Amino acid sequence: MLKEFDGISSHHMKIRIARENDAPAIATFNMLLAEETEQMILDQKTVLAGVTALLTDVSKGFYLVAEENSTIIGQAMISVEWSDWRNKPIWWVQSVFVQKEWRHKGIFTKLLRTIQQQARARGVAFLRLYAHQKNLSARHTYEKTGWIQDPYKIYHHSI
Repeated sequence: MLKEFDGISSHHMKIRIARENDAPAIATFNMLLAEETEQMILDQKTVLAGVTALLTDVSKGFYLVAEENSTIIGQAMISVEWSDWRNKPIWWVQSVFVQKEWRHKGIFTKLLRTIQQQARARGVAFLRLYAHQKNLSARHTYEKTGWIQDPYKIYHHSI
């Protein structure tokens, strides 16, 4: 999907596409994210398998990671939805996480700018994301970086 994209760098911080060997760090971040935002404890083996499945199958999506001095400090996952109304893809921004000590330093903004650049280059209709209604910090960050709340409610149905 983004093979020609190597990432952007500023000072020591770099945004790049995640590789398969990044799976343990990404899985750890996903587990921290679930616990922090939804007080949910996830199964480590399941999360690692899910992250690895995405990293080895570009049809599922991709992760961008932010790293400082070769250490991953943040991430965002992109999954693709096809819009028959627009005849274009929509990118969902998911699994957004920045380590606590790196928050409020523009890491999410840099991830978002990279996502926007790549989406424009690939004819994506627009970006979407969702945040837990109680995650006020994330909601504030999203609104501060230009996201607009949609009029939709998200539902799910267990299978």
